[in-house]
Amino acid sequence: MAQFELVLPKMGESVAEATIIKWIKQPGDIIAVDDTVLEIATDKVDSEVPSPIAGKLVRQLFGEDEIAQVGDVIAIIEIEGDEQPKSEQEVPEDDKVISEPIPGAELLEADINADAPLKDSPGRFYSPLVKSIASSENISIEELEAIPGSGADGRVTKDDLMAYLERKREGKKFDKPAPVFVPQPAVSAGGSDEIIEMDRMRRLIAEHMVMSKRVSPHVCSFVEADVTNMVLWRDKVKGVFEKREQQKITFTPLFIEAIAKAIRDFPMINVSVEGTQIIKKRDINIGMAAALPNGNLIVPVIKNADQYNLIGLTKSVNDLALRARNSKLKPDETQNGTFTFTNIGSFGNIMGMPIINQPQVAILAVGTIKKKPAVLETEQGDVIAIRHMMYLSLSYDHRVVDGALGGSFVRRVADYLENWDSNREI
Repeated sequence: MAQFELVLPKMGESVAEATIIKWIKQPGDIIAVDDTVLEIATDKVDSEVPSPIAGKLVRQLFGEDEIAQVGDVIAIIEIEGDEQPKSEQEVPEDDKVISEPIPGAELLEADINADAPLKDSPGRFYSPLVKSIASSENISIEELEAIPGSGADGRVTKDDLMAYLERKREGKKFDKPAPVFVPQPAVSAGGSDEIIEMDRMRRLIAEHMVMSKRVSPHVCSFVEADVTNMVLWRDKVKGVFEKREQQKITFTPLFIEAIAKAIRDFPMINVSVEGTQIIKKRDINIGMAAALPNGNLIVPVIKNADQYNLIGLTKSVNDLALRARNSKLKPDETQNGTFTFTNIGSFGNIMGMPIINQPQVAILAVGTIKKKPAVLETEQGDVIAIRHMMYLSLSYDHRVVDGALGGSFVRRVADYLENWDSNREI
């Protein structure tokens, strides 16, 4: 019998590791081609790992809640025949996770897989690679604990550690982050109360939201927009568009187009903060917050949104929204957003104050569109007319975005929506 090595597959350019959350197949189970062997999680996205080959699972190399790196062998499958199969398992050279050499230390493959002398702290997990680098660089567990982690559940990734070492060589310091959860008053549950344990995604969302409020001083600006021209235009073209493109055109791609244009006008809203440095993003990657059927939230990202026409935006929005609802998003499709948009109007809300999606510095919410009486200025004088009106609200990080920039940006988004061309061809 030959043995086949099942590896953790590449899940996107920015994804280097994943947490094993559930083994679907157990040692001794027979596996068919494309059977799901296990479920993994990267940040907010859960994925399945199928088997590319038929056989019998003989060994699991990682336990549940442990972290594996892309390219790690995670299971052994026994197959018919004596010839050693070629593994999918041979990750293309461009896809391999390569450890860059660290000045003053050599990182050998044997060191990465060996047990490093550094021990985990009671409340934080460190991958073998992180422990090996820390051990080679004489980083104590106390020093490691002080490094802010960007991985799942606040874990320190290789990139976090490499950034820390670089800053250390430059004489800069990291302050140990304050706990994400602050002490809360005790809550008593009565006999008729139901206690619901947060699932993994809800815990991640809770930690991310509390962290964002702790890190960024939030300020909000509001604008009311007359979007009558846009609404009437969509009503006019939606039937023809659906027949021609086999796609429904919603308001979401229209909002995203206006946001992308406004970001080009005000590029300092498309930044992140690293200590005292402002990182100005070249790409305009707009995340759109989507509610899942289970009540959780996910933010798929449209990369380079400013480079799409309205047809492309519509197809991207519809595709991401559908796969988000069906839990089919790829891990990389929720990464590297530079600005987030949320449509609270879909729930009948007129306005809201959303929490910034770190490490971004702003998030825009749009409320429901309602018919209202409004004053219009005409050549014959002011008149009152029934118009389609909506509120836009922008939450922004007051460390780097002042009221002038925040207010001007949300006003510019509203201007693009108000000045919609009623004769626009699509």
